[in-house]
Amino acid sequence: MSEPLIAEDKVAAHSRRAGTAIPDPQPGATVPQCTISAYQPTSRRPIADGFRATAGLAVRSCLRWNIHPDIISYLSMVAAAGAGFCFWGAGSKPWLLIVGPLLCYVRLWMNMLDGMVALAADKASSRGEILNDLPDRVSDVLIFAGVAHSGWCAIPSGYWAAIMALLIAYVGMLGQAVGVQRQFGGIMSKPWRMVVLHIGAWLTLALLWWNAGHIRWSSLTVLDWTCVAVVIGGMQTIFVRLRRILALLAAKDERCA
Repeated sequence: MSEPLIAEDKVAAHSRRAGTAIPDPQPGATVPQCTISAYQPTSRRPIADGFRATAGLAVRSCLRWNIHPDIISYLSMVAAAGAGFCFWGAGSKPWLLIVGPLLCYVRLWMNMLDGMVALAADKASSRGEILNDLPDRVSDVLIFAGVAHSGWCAIPSGYWAAIMALLIAYVGMLGQAVGVQRQFGGIMSKPWRMVVLHIGAWLTLALLWWNAGHIRWSSLTVLDWTCVAVVIGGMQTIFVRLRRILALLAAKDERCA
């Protein structure tokens, strides 16, 4: 049996199962065939070449041992949970303020690694994009919830920073949702949130050790100010992303006019 007839039989069978009728093709007519192409992500976060180079060996190892990128995505949440636990425990063991930020960087590294492995192993998929982003949002909440309950800042400060992290990611994804391009710009994107938190945590520890425990400035602690920086920087980031999305939509409308 020829390929067109095989395709015709499959379409007809599917239509019969669905309870709909399709007209028989005319003699000599070509029956369209479905083709499946490799999925390619429409938007990828820009990553510095130096940071990407650190994952080369890990990517090759994952390919050799057939480690699925989804597993790496789940492990990034484990790293984030570890970071959140360190921040939470830093109230009684301040030295954990050293470990928490380091685990935040492990989380970032795994966020990069899962996408690199997915592309190298030809396992990129729309489902994979969901599993790449959802653990990221959970990770943000785990980390900043730990900060909120660390005892080194007001509880609302940490949760406002967590809410802002979710809003930043949501607005960034709006571009992809409306058919243009996902946005990663702004001064408080995910990597920079972790850098700001790192600075705040280590500065808090330094003041605890070498400044007689004085960690307040104008009634707020260093980690309070860190969360304020995340919120204010997040507002700028949301503005930048919305502006770019609206500009892309306007350009798209002009092309379609």
